[in-house]
Amino acid sequence: MGEMTIDIIATIVKAVIVVLVFSALAGYGTYIERRVLAFIQRRKGPMHVGPLGLLQIVADGIKMFTKENIIPRRAFKPIFFIAPIITVATAFVAMSAVPLLPPFTIFGYEVKPIVADVNVGVLFVMGVMAAGLYGPLLGGIASMNKYSLLGGARVAIQLISYEVVSGLAIMAPVLLVGSLSLININDYQAGGITDWLLWKQPLAFALFMMAGYAETNRTPFDLMEHEAEIVVGYATEYSGIHWGLFAIGEYANMFTMSFLISLLFLGGYNDFYFIPGAIAIICKVAFFFFFFILVRGAWPHVRPDQLMWLCWKVLMPLAVINVLITAFAVF
Repeated sequence: MGEMTIDIIATIVKAVIVVLVFSALAGYGTYIERRVLAFIQRRKGPMHVGPLGLLQIVADGIKMFTKENIIPRRAFKPIFFIAPIITVATAFVAMSAVPLLPPFTIFGYEVKPIVADVNVGVLFVMGVMAAGLYGPLLGGIASMNKYSLLGGARVAIQLISYEVVSGLAIMAPVLLVGSLSLININDYQAGGITDWLLWKQPLAFALFMMAGYAETNRTPFDLMEHEAEIVVGYATEYSGIHWGLFAIGEYANMFTMSFLISLLFLGGYNDFYFIPGAIAIICKVAFFFFFFILVRGAWPHVRPDQLMWLCWKVLMPLAVINVLITAFAVF
């Protein structure tokens, strides 16, 4: 068997594993979120299905797959069906360029836990995640519902705005490293905790975190749904598996963003003192996933005008200033 054939088979296997693992993690992410929010709000959360409610996600999955898909009579059906697929597809395609673990050897074959090792990984991931806005946007438009349409319009406003901030925030560490490869950025921080880019770029870290909350539609920046105002935003007319695809896409993006933050600013999958690199990055990703949930339980929604004011009048000028200072320091 030729080397190219082995590489193709390995890529397909890795892609299937990533989809299956993170689909399952997205499902159990909903259970973890419900338990954490219940603890914050002094209630129990899921507890009846299985021990500690651990099988609740199985019950939810059965309900999601068997629930009737109600389609509005006036909806533009082809786009209505395609929109959730766009959301979940872009979420997993973006994950394909993220190195999930350090390389390891099995049966004499070196395995790189990354589906597509591209030398512009940062650009690829951010570009594909940006393309994900077409899912909610088209879903809101195709629903032929004024609330869904308003939610879809808010998708475009929010994501396009905060992608500017996240892109500018990433430019500063990229200037320091001199590469767009996530593996090179990870290796740049191989010297230990003192080499983490967090210490050299604390402002970029904060800006990227806030933009990440907006791009993953998480409270307090969940303008795309904002169920307190416009029912469920772009997903108002969705039910069953189609709604579930939107949810899986959101949680997959949370994991992708957690990996990006860990790789860009917190040493990635390098060893952390006596902790092996694989365990270190899993702990970092778990922490940021938990932090996403904690912020949702602790912070209220913000108004649309406040969200846009924060983006264009505060975060973007700070990001531009940070890039200029970093460029002068480097060149």
